[in-house]
Amino acid sequence: MKQVRPKDLEPQREHGTSVLLREDRGQVALLTLNRPETRNCLSEEMIAALHAAIGEIAGSDAVRAIVITGAGSAFSSGHDLKEMTAHRSDPDRGRAYFAKIMKGCSEMMLAIVRSPKPVIAAVNGIATAAGCQLVASCDLAVASQDARFATPGVNIGLFCSTPMVALSRNVSRKAAMEMLLLGDMIGAAEAAAFGLVNRVVEPDETVNAAVELGRKIAEKPKATLKIGKEAFYRQLEMPLDDAYAYASTVMVENMLHAEAEEGIGAFLEKRQPSWPR
Repeated sequence: MKQVRPKDLEPQREHGTSVLLREDRGQVALLTLNRPETRNCLSEEMIAALHAAIGEIAGSDAVRAIVITGAGSAFSSGHDLKEMTAHRSDPDRGRAYFAKIMKGCSEMMLAIVRSPKPVIAAVNGIATAAGCQLVASCDLAVASQDARFATPGVNIGLFCSTPMVALSRNVSRKAAMEMLLLGDMIGAAEAAAFGLVNRVVEPDETVNAAVELGRKIAEKPKATLKIGKEAFYRQLEMPLDDAYAYASTVMVENMLHAEAEEGIGAFLEKRQPSWPR
């Protein structure tokens, strides 16, 4: 599917492995899962490449946001079941390899959550099983009208237990259990109603809409974004009293940061802020 690329969104550089491509569009890094012939399934190589790219970008001052999309007509169909099944002939029936893959995939998803850069999914097609987990692990998600989502493991005797972790932290319990127990495909509009994606756009605008979100985020003060993203995910796992105590501490430290001093000063003086470098 051809993506419309206005001139101001043209990539400044392109590089990457054969399974993962990267374009830097200004301060937004676009990562493209590049195994369209397998519907961009998350092979061992793909998981490692995506994890490495997220880690590399985390330390970059030039990049302020990340967009993840898929090549071809799919976002990601989840784990590479052929690759995994090939290890059933191992002496341990594949136990060690399965554990390695699940651990590696979970660590990659956690790297997205823990990255100081906001990460946006540009869902251009199907996102199933671990592919749906990848969408849910991103901070924001833009979906094509053609996108579809499912956690269909129950249909093949493999409950989507790891996708469940991210899914159940994004949508209501009833919506999560419906997806997990039925394994049915849902459309983009239903995914938006569930809270799995933020917005639904025309198919040829999916990537650009996600990049534009990244560009808007890139205009915000970077230390403030880092502080806020980390605090958001940490407080979610706390009891209410602990969450307020933790968030109050974060607010105090944020208030003492140079960005808050400049931003509040600019607001009171009715001028545009000049963010510290």
